Amino acid sequence: MIAFIDDHREVHGVEPICKVLPIAPSTYHADVAKRANPEKLSTRAKRDMALKPEIARVFAENFEVYGVRKVWRQLQRESFDVARCTVERLMRGMGLHGVIRGKPVRTTISDKAAPCPLDHVNSPVPRAAPEYAVGLGFYLCLDLDRFCLCRLRHRRLCAAHRRLADLTNRACRLRSRCARAGPS
Repeated sequence: MIAFIDDHREVHGVEPICKVLPIAPSTYHADVAKRANPEKLSTRAKRDMALKPEIARVFAENFEVYGVRKVWRQLQRESFDVARCTVERLMRGMGLHGVIRGKPVRTTISDKAAPCPLDHVNSPVPRAAPEYAVGLGFYLCLDLDRFCLCRLRHRRLCAAHRRLADLTNRACRLRSRCARAGPS
């Protein structure tokens, strides 16, 4: 909100913008005073400004793989008296995080409220190119001595894929011990 007021104060003024936004004019003026004179910052803010370059240095020196705990330990070894939660807060604010071994990074999170997309495999196939709509369902059936590729179901397949699916299903049905040897 402070940046918005800075951008539009020449046109409308500070007080009219603050009447519309949920912010007091004194809050804006206090922030401007702190930016103009860093001595008016709180002790915590001054300490944070001094620690941020040190945290960034330790993180960069260790190939940007250290997490909060290891950065905090390294700062303790270098005789910086800082709390772990402070290092965590500052690293989160700077966008730094360590490497998580063995866990993939989640890049997408599904929205449960959004409608599901249409199923493109079961959609009508265009007559010009039926070979592009391939929908295979593979089922592995464990036998006593080997795996059996069972019930290769097909929908709207080209002729070559359809023959492969039919041969696989027939071979599976011929085996008497296959548990899924029913009609596909």
